[in-house]
Amino acid sequence: MGEDRRLAAVVELAQGMAAAHTPRESWRAAAAGACRALDGSFAALSVWERELGRLRVLVNVGERAVGEEEFPDGETYPVHQFPEITEFLHERWAGGGEPNAWVETAEGPAAGSPGYCHQRVAALRRRRRGCCVVAPIVLHGRAWGELYVARPVGAPVFGRGDADFATVLASVVAAGIAQTERLEEARRLAFTDALTGLANRRAVDVRLDEAVERHRRDGVVVSLVVCDLNGLKRVNDTQGHAVGDRLLERFGSVLSLCGAMLPGALAARLGGDEFCLLAVGPPADEVVDAAGELCRRAAELELGEGVACGVASTEDPIGAVRSGRRLFRLADAAQYRAKALRADRPVVAGRDGPDDPVVRLADSPTPERPAERRRFRGRRA
Repeated sequence: MGEDRRLAAVVELAQGMAAAHTPRESWRAAAAGACRALDGSFAALSVWERELGRLRVLVNVGERAVGEEEFPDGETYPVHQFPEITEFLHERWAGGGEPNAWVETAEGPAAGSPGYCHQRVAALRRRRRGCCVVAPIVLHGRAWGELYVARPVGAPVFGRGDADFATVLASVVAAGIAQTERLEEARRLAFTDALTGLANRRAVDVRLDEAVERHRRDGVVVSLVVCDLNGLKRVNDTQGHAVGDRLLERFGSVLSLCGAMLPGALAARLGGDEFCLLAVGPPADEVVDAAGELCRRAAELELGEGVACGVASTEDPIGAVRSGRRLFRLADAAQYRAKALRADRPVVAGRDGPDDPVVRLADSPTPERPAERRRFRGRRA
């Protein structure tokens, strides 16, 4: 491959990773870009999980052999079977060199090889591949994993120039992975409550809008649990805000635990002493059961005075739900009623007959309805 084509391949790989929106998309773009750049038939990206002593395959692209999945759940290899990622790299660095790529063939070592590696050779033969080039990926000064590109039996064997080019590609991949990690961290911080580690209001805004749209389009059940942690102000006033923060953190853990009863539920802190659970898919009764468990566990906390809990679900007779704001108003009104009644169990919107007080409270334009204390995005209810 000429210099111009290789430069174009590097640019294409970098642009593909930059355009990715998720880590998986970034991994796929890295492996696919390297496969094209090196005229390979198959490529894989693996990460070295030091604490587990293994290489874990993140993505396989190209002509996959039997059993090779694009995003495998459990394709891992003990690192002692591929010691070059540790021993070879450290030997090269100790000698002042760089972590260059090397080539293996189905017949044994080739250009730039750190030595005969039985496992790689056996894998090439088993999967009917003729050769591979392996490029270490170095991130933040440490070996992060490896980029692997293979060619089929009968194709030209990778040479020294290919190994050198794979080293360059691995550097580009490392830069792309670093950028993806920074974006993921920024995204995590933007949608996470710093004190409890739960989702924040912004995350609920986005997820609730998406959930209600799915409900309108496909009839998916959407349920919202809104809770108000009782007694936080008294704890703050009498024992200090550090103790109050401990109560918030402890309740956040309880909320997360109860949310785990509902597959895919989002547990969030809206702000202050206000929390919520958003469930998409589970039946309303299962959500109410989870909310009941939440009330029970909150009442057993050493600090605080339990929780006021309200539930609204599209599966109950609450009228048409055309926006997330409408569902939230109903759940909030149910929570308000639970607090007024000092209820030790959740109050559920729409379950008290045709003149349900919660629905009336949520829809009332009179001062009877509590002021809306939280703003959610979406169309007017």
